[in-house]
Amino acid sequence: MKNLSGKKVAMVLLGGLLFLLLAFQPAVAEYKVGAIFSVTGPASFLGDPEKKTAEMVVAQVNAAGGIDGKQIKLIVYDDEGDATKANLFARRLVTQDRVLAVIGPSQSGLTLAIIPLFEQYKTPLISCAASHKIVTDEKTGKPYHWVFKTPQSDSMAVEAIFDQMQKMEITRIAIMSVTSGYGASGRDELLRIAPAYGIEIVADEKYDPRDTDMTAQLTKIRALAPQAIVNWSIGPTQVIVLRNWRELGMEKITFFQSHGFGSRQNIQLAAGAAEGVYCPLGAGNIAEVLPDDHPQKAVTMTYLKEYTAKFNEPVSAFGGYAWDAMHLVIDALRDVGGDKAKIRDHIENRKNFVGQQGVYNFSPEDHNGLTKEAFQMVVVKDGDWALVQ
Repeated sequence: MKNLSGKKVAMVLLGGLLFLLLAFQPAVAEYKVGAIFSVTGPASFLGDPEKKTAEMVVAQVNAAGGIDGKQIKLIVYDDEGDATKANLFARRLVTQDRVLAVIGPSQSGLTLAIIPLFEQYKTPLISCAASHKIVTDEKTGKPYHWVFKTPQSDSMAVEAIFDQMQKMEITRIAIMSVTSGYGASGRDELLRIAPAYGIEIVADEKYDPRDTDMTAQLTKIRALAPQAIVNWSIGPTQVIVLRNWRELGMEKITFFQSHGFGSRQNIQLAAGAAEGVYCPLGAGNIAEVLPDDHPQKAVTMTYLKEYTAKFNEPVSAFGGYAWDAMHLVIDALRDVGGDKAKIRDHIENRKNFVGQQGVYNFSPEDHNGLTKEAFQMVVVKDGDWALVQ
């Protein structure tokens, strides 16, 4: 080193020290996973059970020693049902918190708003919202590269409903939908798929998410004498419309709800008005009535017991969405570690994953991994779900 100046010697030594520090740097002690849920606000009935479920699952994994000795750090943000906040938190998670994957949001419209961000920052997003548009780029007709979802698509729910209608020889129906992302997507699918089933839609009524009475829409429908009504909404409106239907004495017109009705709390809030109402639900909603040989019986019963014991409230489809999403990420972390691209690839190629909402079989062509067979048709009987025989 006698030909080197003192400054150069110092730089060489510093470089060597930095190399040694990096070489012997301890391994990452945790895996960071993000979540965006509508925990408060108008859609809290979605986000609250999702947050509780995700935190419960992570706590169970961490209590059992984590993944290869590493703990999972779950970073949850509450978008309050606001698209601006969802965007803000999504950007924070991928640029500041530097998470490996994100679960959520709870709503279709909010998920669609943040998809470009996850494509840009090459981070896996596993949505807890239902619209088929979440996993289908309408420009290409193919899935977005980094985006997946766990709820069954609205198109599958429509097909399940129409299958049941065929069994009941129903051919003339009315549809009602809320003017939100969820309602608009469901309405589009009802209109698109009906001709293939030979179903005539004689009325197409809409209402605002803040409406507190749908008597006017139902009165118009009654005058057209359809055989059935299909309502597509979430939250209080789907309970209000049932009460109005019952108050108007329209029980002879069979009522179908979307899979957004998937919580026993909705039956309780309807105060008897939901009796006789049909809807397609995932196995996670009806664990107790599944046959013992059902492929999801074990996981749905385990979740039911754990969730109800911890939170003293009924399970819902919404918490099940988060259970499935969280476990998909955990399985990927166990198999491939903390590499975002490998996590994405693992989920895309995951087969026979038994979850709350179905048995998932993902592929490069399908980032939802479910078919309409993930639904069971149920009817409200004696104030609870019953399988339609």
